[in-house]
Amino acid sequence: MTEGLRAVKARTGLSLTGLAERTPYSRSSWERYLNGKKPVPRQAVEALCAMAGEPSARLLALWELADAEWSGRARSTRPTVPSAPAAPPAATGAFDGARRDYRLVVGAGLAVVVAAMTGVLIVALSVLNPGTADQAGAALPALGPAPGCQGGTCAGKDPDRMFCGLPGRADSLGPPHRTATGAYMEIRYSTVCAAAWGRIWHARVGDAIELSAPGARSRRTVIKHATDTGVYRFTSMIGAPARDTLRLCFLPVSGAGRKECVSPH
Repeated sequence: MTEGLRAVKARTGLSLTGLAERTPYSRSSWERYLNGKKPVPRQAVEALCAMAGEPSARLLALWELADAEWSGRARSTRPTVPSAPAAPPAATGAFDGARRDYRLVVGAGLAVVVAAMTGVLIVALSVLNPGTADQAGAALPALGPAPGCQGGTCAGKDPDRMFCGLPGRADSLGPPHRTATGAYMEIRYSTVCAAAWGRIWHARVGDAIELSAPGARSRRTVIKHATDTGVYRFTSMIGAPARDTLRLCFLPVSGAGRKECVSPH
């Protein structure tokens, strides 16, 4: 995790003082995070990735593992096998439910490990040769967890939670658009999930983006907190859209400017 943070920090080109000026975290806090002396908050990881222009999914996968160790969850959640059950299950349904819960826990753990291994490989490549990192992310097969939805079933769902935005699974439909206020936005599309969403960064509190397509419900996200201004924020997804009909609009905070819209190129 620490090596991954350092690699992404190097790509920002910022000093510790520069990081402190652009985030809610002090210079001394960044020093502790980057040297493994103190657990790094998830929001700090997202902010660092945003400043480096890096997708956050791979580093957040490493963060999940590190956080489990720091918090003790990795040890406390290991399943134990009782020597003998006190009594048989009261009903078959109860036993099946417990077995399904166990499979979900184990499956989620394996998914995080696989995603982390993929992230480590890409981060290592970026350290050795930064120019190869994006190529590696696109070339690697989808080894992470299986997509949680596809097409119409993705409507209204979070692209990260559905694993649609993992490296190699999503692309931008055109270059990022810089708005008149300095915020950036772009349309993201996952071929694996057959779904699209909008993404914004460097926005201000009160700014919003809205993704629309004919025949589909529009999806909007609003920047509500100062900590959201330095990281990527996404709309929920539109499932199975015709790509060339997608439209993403920037809605600046009241009085800050005019509405701006883009479509795929």
